[in-house]
Amino acid sequence: MAVEKFTFQAEVSKLLDIVAHSLYSHKEIFLRELISNASDACDRLRYEALTEPKLTEGDTDFRITLAVDKKAKTLTVSDNGIGMDHDDLTGALGTIARSGTQAFVDQLDGASEDKLSMIGQFGVGFYSSFIVAKKVEVLTRKAGGKDAWLWSSDGRGEYTIAEAERDARGTDVIVHLDKKQDEFLDPVRIETVVKQHSDHIGLPVVLKGEGEGEDGGGDRTLNTASALWTREKKSITEDQYKEFYQHVSHSFDQPWMTLHNRVEGVLSYTNLLFVPSTPPFDLFHPDRKPQVKLYVKRVYITGDCEGLLPPYLRFMRGIVDSEDLPLNISREMFQHNPQLAKIKSGLAKRLFAELKKKAEKKPDEYAEFWDNFGAVLKEGIYEEPENRERILALARFKSTTQDGLVSLEDYVGRMKKSQDAIYYISGEDSDALLKSPHLEGFKAKNVEVLLMTDPVDDFWISAVADFDGKPFKSAARAGADLDKIKGGAKDKKKDAAKKDGEKDSAAAIEPLLAQFKVVLGKAVKDVRPSERLTESAVCLVTGEGDMDARLERILKQNRQAGAGDMTPRVLEVNPDHPLIKGLAERARKGDGQDPLIADAAHLLLDQARIVDGEALADPQAFSRRMTAVMESGLKV
Repeated sequence: MAVEKFTFQAEVSKLLDIVAHSLYSHKEIFLRELISNASDACDRLRYEALTEPKLTEGDTDFRITLAVDKKAKTLTVSDNGIGMDHDDLTGALGTIARSGTQAFVDQLDGASEDKLSMIGQFGVGFYSSFIVAKKVEVLTRKAGGKDAWLWSSDGRGEYTIAEAERDARGTDVIVHLDKKQDEFLDPVRIETVVKQHSDHIGLPVVLKGEGEGEDGGGDRTLNTASALWTREKKSITEDQYKEFYQHVSHSFDQPWMTLHNRVEGVLSYTNLLFVPSTPPFDLFHPDRKPQVKLYVKRVYITGDCEGLLPPYLRFMRGIVDSEDLPLNISREMFQHNPQLAKIKSGLAKRLFAELKKKAEKKPDEYAEFWDNFGAVLKEGIYEEPENRERILALARFKSTTQDGLVSLEDYVGRMKKSQDAIYYISGEDSDALLKSPHLEGFKAKNVEVLLMTDPVDDFWISAVADFDGKPFKSAARAGADLDKIKGGAKDKKKDAAKKDGEKDSAAAIEPLLAQFKVVLGKAVKDVRPSERLTESAVCLVTGEGDMDARLERILKQNRQAGAGDMTPRVLEVNPDHPLIKGLAERARKGDGQDPLIADAAHLLLDQARIVDGEALADPQAFSRRMTAVMESGLKV
C-alpha cells in the first residue's frame, strides 16, 4: 500500500505548536470540536441528498458514535456524514484555507491565553485534538465514492495519506491519547463532556458499550438529540445557549446577546442568533463570508447564505430555520428570493429593537458592544437607506466635551441656541483629534464636536443630510460658521475692539495674506484669516464643495481617486498669533519681495500639513527653508 507524505502548511505548524502548549484552558473542548465537525458533515450530506438521494441510500439515520478502546488507549469519533476523498483530506487537514489566517496566526505570538482561546474563530477545531493526542488518524470515505483513505499525523510537522478500507461512507477520527489523558477513556467522563458541551446537537451522540448486560452498558445516547432552536425558550438554560453559540461560531467567548424567537404568519421562521462578546479577527477582511446557517424545516441548507443578513451584520452568529422556503432551492437563487428578503428585513429590525433596549437600560454594556461592532454597524447607514434612521439612533461617538460615548439625540439636546449644525471632525485617533488646531475655536466657545475615528465615518456622513433636522458640518471645513455662535473670549475681544475704534486684527494682516497667496500659488486654494484658531498660527481646511481630506486620502490609498497630489486646501491664518503679527508688520514695511516671508509661508503650510498627518511634498525644501529662517533669527 503506497503511503504519501506531506508537510503541513506553515500556518498549521505554528498553530499545532500553540496547541501543544495548552491552547485551551479546558482540554475536553477537543471532544466538543470533533462532535461539532461530525454534525456538520451529516448536515452537509443531508443537503446534498435532497438532489442526489442515492448518496444516503440504505442509511438515512444520521448519528455520531463514540467508541473507547482502553487497551489501545484510543477514543474514536465516527459519523455517517458526507466523508472526504483524497483532495478533501489535503485541503481540509493539511492547510487552513480561510483567508486572513496567516495574519491572525501572526498575532498569536506573545498573546495571552485569553487571546489564544479565540483561535477557534477561524474553524480549526480539528487541530484541538492534538491537545490530548500523541497521534491522530482520520479514516474516511466520501458519500458516493468507493475509495477510502487514512490520514495520520503526530502533529509535529508532517502527515501521511494512504489508501484504506471502510465499509460505508463517513469519517472516523481516531484519537490516540497521550499517557496523561486516560480520563477520556472513562465513559462517565465522556458522558459528562457531551451533556455539558454537545447536548444541543440535533443528531444522537451514541456511546458504544464495552460489553453485554447491565454492567457492560450497551449503546447509549448521551444527548437530548433535538435541535435547540426547536425547544421552548423557558426550557433552555443560559449554559445551553452558550454551548450552542460556541458550537455554531467555533469560538470560546460568551454570547453578548441572544435572540431566540419564532415568527408565525404569512412567513414562518425561527431564529436563534447571537451577538459575540469579542469581534472575530477577520471582521474587516474583504473575503469574509456570513456566519449564520440557514435551515429549511430543520434540514441544513448552507452556512454562508449572503441574503440572510445584511453585510453590516456579519458579526452575527447562529441559525435561521424557515418553514416556507422550498427545500430544493438552489444557493444561487437565495439572493433573489423575496421570502428570504423578508426574513432578512425582519431579523435586522429585531436586532435593532433589542439593541435599542440595551442602549437605554444598560448603556455601559451597550458601550462594549459599540466598541466591538460599531464601525461595522455604521456601514449600514449608507448601504441600507431604509434602516438609516434606526442605525443613526443606535450610533455612539466620542466628543470634545463629554466623557464616554454620546448619541446624536444627546448631542442635539445639548446644542447651543445659536448653533444650527452638528459639528464633527474625522481622523485616525481620538487623542490626536482632541489636539487638532481645527477645534481651538470650538473649545473657546464651548461647542461640542463629535470625534469620528472609523474610516467608514467619512463615507456614511457624505450620504446623510442631517439628523433631527440638523445638518452635519465638518469642523475642518471652510465655512464652519463659528462666527454665528456667540460666546467665548474671542468674541468679547472683538466687541471691545469695535467699541474702542481699533482696527480689526484680520484687516491688519491683509498685506501679509496677499504675499502668502502669491508665494504659495496653486499649492493652496486660498489664504484667509481664521475665526477658529486661538493658539495655533495656521491650519488647513477643506474648501466648500471639495472632498474631505481624510476621505480623499482613504480613496487614494485604495486607488479610487485620481493620482497625484491632494486637492489644494484653504490655509487659514490666525491674525492674533504673535508670529503672524510679527510677519504682518514686516510685510507692511517691506516691498513685497522679502525672502524670509516667502520661506515662512512655505514653512507654515508644511507645518499645517504635518499637523494634519500628511507627508511633506518636498522634505529637502522644508529643511533648507527651516535652516534659513533659523539662521536669520541668530543674526545680531
